[in-house]
Amino acid sequence: MPAGVTSVERARVIAAAPGAVWAIVADPHHQPRWWPGVERMEGVADDRFTQVLRTRRGRPVRVDYAIEEATAPRLAVWRQQLRGSPFARVLSAAEIRIELRPDGDGTRVRIAHDQRLRGSNRTGGWMLARATRRRLDEALAGLDAILA
Repeated sequence: MPAGVTSVERARVIAAAPGAVWAIVADPHHQPRWWPGVERMEGVADDRFTQVLRTRRGRPVRVDYAIEEATAPRLAVWRQQLRGSPFARVLSAAEIRIELRPDGDGTRVRIAHDQRLRGSNRTGGWMLARATRRRLDEALAGLDAILA
């Protein structure tokens, strides 16, 4: 993989039907229940949403996403909107892909997060990958907890 590109995938089988998992994944209003660090959602529309996170110092941070694809009940793709955001100094691209497929009596959920670092930040890809793995594992555990 080229320097500055991180691609992290995590997967888990959740004991719920694909339709039940899709109902949570496809509705951004549910993200505070399962996506790590999301305090609330703003600007939710058919093609976009904004996550509101809180920094360790208590300041709100908004993360804007465009919904690139939503194919029920199997694929959701969100592309982070970087232009004009504080993330644009660090990232040149970021995309989250959530794939669902039946697995026995449950659903195999695979989340992939691809990020392209900008400029001198490209050398820190291993740190970003480690943090991303932890975040995706927490997201899968959150989905599992609300669907169990």
